[in-house]
Amino acid sequence: MARKTKTVDLDRDNDIAPGIVAKTKKRLVVAAGRSHQTLATEVAAGLGTQLVPTEYRTFASGEILTRFEVSIRGCDFFLVQSFGPPVNEWLMETLIMLDAAKRASAKRITVVAPYYPYSRQDKKGRGREPISARLVADLLRTAGADRVMSVDLHAAQIQGFFDGPVDHLFAKPVLLEYFRDTLSAADRAKLTVVSPDTGRVRVADTWSDSLGAPLAIIHKRRDPNVANQVTVNEIVGEVKGRVCLLVDDMIDTGGTIVKAAEALKASGAERVIVAATHAIFSDPAAQRLRSESIDEVVVTDTVPVPDEKRFPGLTILPIAPLLARAIREVFEDGSVTSMFDGAA
Repeated sequence: MARKTKTVDLDRDNDIAPGIVAKTKKRLVVAAGRSHQTLATEVAAGLGTQLVPTEYRTFASGEILTRFEVSIRGCDFFLVQSFGPPVNEWLMETLIMLDAAKRASAKRITVVAPYYPYSRQDKKGRGREPISARLVADLLRTAGADRVMSVDLHAAQIQGFFDGPVDHLFAKPVLLEYFRDTLSAADRAKLTVVSPDTGRVRVADTWSDSLGAPLAIIHKRRDPNVANQVTVNEIVGEVKGRVCLLVDDMIDTGGTIVKAAEALKASGAERVIVAATHAIFSDPAAQRLRSESIDEVVVTDTVPVPDEKRFPGLTILPIAPLLARAIREVFEDGSVTSMFDGAA
């Protein structure tokens, strides 16, 4: 027997999907998969519209069916789907929805993936390995995506995996605003931005410039044969007596962040605050992040965080306003780059 769910149909005006109509008669339509409908609803609200009424079915065999319940012919179609667990189910649902939109004659199709799936598999670390991030790009393109929008890709070169345009957004402005509002003058005076590994140095450096704070780097070693195992070797930079702001693009199991925080506290750091865009929080992340070495964790809601994975000291910031603004810029043929002052 199939499991059937529907979005609430709030507007069936002549059986046409609700949307924003520009003077050029273009029509913007926002749809959503089931992975993070709260975020998608907030994005649509930020654009002054509603989600397309959509039928979703998951059959007893595990097969997925989706159907848009109103016409989307000729529209500028934006599909919002994040990729938290179960990532493979949401990926398959996305491909099916793209195929449906293409066959329904949507004029231009954009996948809005706040968290891009398989982004850590962007190169071959050893022989006979796949480059799965490229495979996902090919799948999206083949299914019908003309454009992709994502936030804080794990590796910037993933943009090169697509033949069409990619809008790479940055959560830093959202996170920065929070820290500028909440950090006291005393904390800002002794703030040090910390990169949890050498791969994130460039990102941490931009944070350092924005906050006017010195930079420290943690050198870590990861065993290529053992997943989620990290060893901290040394810290480059002064952290004793400092308020350390650890910045990263994602927190998965929390191993890297907790090891880094423990190393910083062992080196005399006064406080350790963690800032990350994607709260994947695979088990046992929620337990690890309760560590006494971490004073606060600040993330965005690019991925849904269920109640059982929330804990004291966790702050979740809304990413919907950023996504809504970027979608509007794309729809109106504006500049997404201008949202970030022309730089990351």
